Amino acid sequence: MKLQQLSLFLENKPGVLLAPMELLAANGIDLLTMSLADTTQFGVLRFIVADPEKAKKLLHDAGMVVRTTEVVPIEVDNRPGGLARALAVIEASGLGVEYMYDFGAACGGGKAAIVFRFEDPDAAIAALQKGGVRIFDASELLPK
Repeated sequence: MKLQQLSLFLENKPGVLLAPMELLAANGIDLLTMSLADTTQFGVLRFIVADPEKAKKLLHDAGMVVRTTEVVPIEVDNRPGGLARALAVIEASGLGVEYMYDFGAACGGGKAAIVFRFEDPDAAIAALQKGGVRIFDASELLPK
């Protein structure tokens, strides 16, 4: 129910995304979803791949600063108010959202996958399930 997300710390200047993307591509690692956030001097590329351990090792061995974090992919109705319903469950449970982003995979059936980072992923999963929010299993989102 949790996914391993990689966070790659990069200097905020033109061209820095190319080297890690080429490294992953050369080793057959496909990016499934990603989010890029920046500050004045640095950026954080958060992404999910089917083989996070291999990707982490490749990037680390190439001298890049990378870490692994657990995230929770939830299902929301892909219509107005779909995300608000899930957020209401989160707020009622007293959980804080550190960040979130779209998984990017077409779920079909009017559904969407949103990746959430919580301080306590296990508590978040329990609260979301209690509130009727469906958590995706990794096998539903990652290629086989």
